[in-house]
Amino acid sequence: MNRRPILVDCDTGIDDALALAYLLAEPSVEIVGVTTVSGNTDAARAAANTLSLFELAGEDDIPVAIGAHDFRARAYAGGAPHVHGDDGLGGIALSAAARAHDARAAVELIDHVASRHPDLTVLALGPLTNLAAYAEAPRVARFDHLVVMGGAFAHSGNVTAWAEANIHNDPEAAAVVFAQDWDTTLVPLDVTMTQTLDATDLVRLEAIPGAVPQALARMLPHYLDFYAGVFPDRRCALHDPLAAMVAAGALRGVSVAAGRVDVRLERGERGRTVSSSGSETQRWVRAMEGSAAEVLLERLEAREWPV
Repeated sequence: MNRRPILVDCDTGIDDALALAYLLAEPSVEIVGVTTVSGNTDAARAAANTLSLFELAGEDDIPVAIGAHDFRARAYAGGAPHVHGDDGLGGIALSAAARAHDARAAVELIDHVASRHPDLTVLALGPLTNLAAYAEAPRVARFDHLVVMGGAFAHSGNVTAWAEANIHNDPEAAAVVFAQDWDTTLVPLDVTMTQTLDATDLVRLEAIPGAVPQALARMLPHYLDFYAGVFPDRRCALHDPLAAMVAAGALRGVSVAAGRVDVRLERGERGRTVSSSGSETQRWVRAMEGSAAEVLLERLEAREWPV
C-alpha cells in the first residue's frame, strides 16, 4: 500500500494529541514531519508534548521542529490552559522525551519534506503562522494539498461570536495563507462541533492497552470538563481528529462548498472567515458522513502500542 505522506503543523494540546495518535494508527498515511506553533500552548511546549507522545508510541524517526512562538501582529499571550491544561495535555505530566527537537526552522523542515514528497499533504491544526512564513519564504518545493482545521462559516465562533480560535489567534497569517493558490480544504466548526467523543467512548478508550491510548484517556477528563459548558451531556468536540481524518481520506464531506476564503481583520469581526465564489482551489466542508469517534477508536484498537 502506498501510504499518503502528511506533515502536521500543530499546537499540541489535547485534541492535537488525539489527531497525532490517530494518524500514527491510520495505516493509509505516514507522518513525515511535525512543525509546531503557539496556540493551545507555546510552540516549544507543543514540540515537547509531541516528542513525548511519539516516544510513548515507539516512533523515534519523525522530525519535530519548533516554529513560531509569537503571531504576526501580536505576541503569544499564554494559550488556553482552561481548555487544555497548563501543560497542554490536561496536566498529566508526560515524561520528557529522550530525543531532542529537530534543529531546523519550521519553514526549512516543511520545504525539505515537500521536496522529498511531491504528493505531500500538510495538515494545519493550529494558527497558520508557520504556513504564512512558508508562503513568503524563498523555497524550492510545493506541497500537494493543505487541510486546515479552522474557521466558522454558518456556525458561530468559539472565541468570539464570529471567530474560531486558530484563525482568531493569527488572522493576518490566515489571510496570507488563503491568498495563495494552494489546493486547500478547510474543516471548520460547522462540522467539527457535530463530531464528538462522549463518556461511553472514554470508557472504551480506557480499555485499550498501550501507553498512548492510556495517556489519551488520562488527558480527556480535563477536555470533557471544559465542554461541560458547551454540550448538555458529557462529551467533547473532535476538532483536530476530524481534520486528520479528512486529510487521510478516512471520512469525507457529503457537502462541500467551493469558494475563496477571506479573513476579516477589522476589530469588530477580527478572525471571521467568509467564503465567496471565484476560487477553484479552496473549499470548506459543510457536512460530514460517518463518526470520527468510531474511526478514532477503531484505529487505536487495531494498532499494537508499546506498553
